[in-house]
Amino acid sequence: MLQNRYIIPVLFLLFFIWSIIGTGFSIKDLIAGVPNLSNFIGCMFPPAWDTFVPLISPAIETIQMAFLGTVFAVALSVPVALLAANNITPSKPVKVLARGFIAFTRTVPDIVFALIFVSAVGLGPVPGILALAIHSVGMLGKLYAEAIEEVDPGPVEAVEAVGAGKLQAVHYAVIPQVTPSFVASTLYRFDINVRSSIVLGLVGAGGIGFELIMAMRLFRYHEMLTILIIIFIVVMLSEWASNSIRAHVIGEEVLK
Repeated sequence: MLQNRYIIPVLFLLFFIWSIIGTGFSIKDLIAGVPNLSNFIGCMFPPAWDTFVPLISPAIETIQMAFLGTVFAVALSVPVALLAANNITPSKPVKVLARGFIAFTRTVPDIVFALIFVSAVGLGPVPGILALAIHSVGMLGKLYAEAIEEVDPGPVEAVEAVGAGKLQAVHYAVIPQVTPSFVASTLYRFDINVRSSIVLGLVGAGGIGFELIMAMRLFRYHEMLTILIIIFIVVMLSEWASNSIRAHVIGEEVLK
């Protein structure tokens, strides 16, 4: 029994050492690169404040991308989650297909989806929105399905006992129970999508991320610092809005 306690720590240590050797990670190289990092950061000061106002438009576009991507993801995730949940799905093959779709969208990185959609529809925010929507199903579909599986079966049985159909039971007995969980998961995903939309801009999917990569390529370091400041403001505002909505909605549900 005593030996079993040390199996996981020993395996962790061995895997850590193996990873350090395999990746060539070196503290010495990291320390040696500090002067270069300092010079790079120094080149960004002071910020190019004259570009702040023109950059507001792509920053708003980034928020719009994240918002639309999340909305479309919710529209896709809810029916998929209903088909994937053990207590709601009409059959096992349907459940397997739904869970397979959820796993696929979660496995493929959003940046890969963005590259695919950029090649299909061209540069701009549209491929970013589509990539965020498809990739978000992997997370939201899984969380929604788990929330549905955890509902109290009592209300569902009561509604079905008075003659309600499957869809009516879902509408009147399942959805009210899972709404707080759905809201929390959706807002959390929106926070993630705001950050992801910035990264997707690096591959031409629009938004402030596209402006960031262009500033880096053209060595406009002062403008790059301005963009980073705007990104920080966007992320903080999105977190504040999400937390406010989450507290308001979940608080109302608890009071009921």
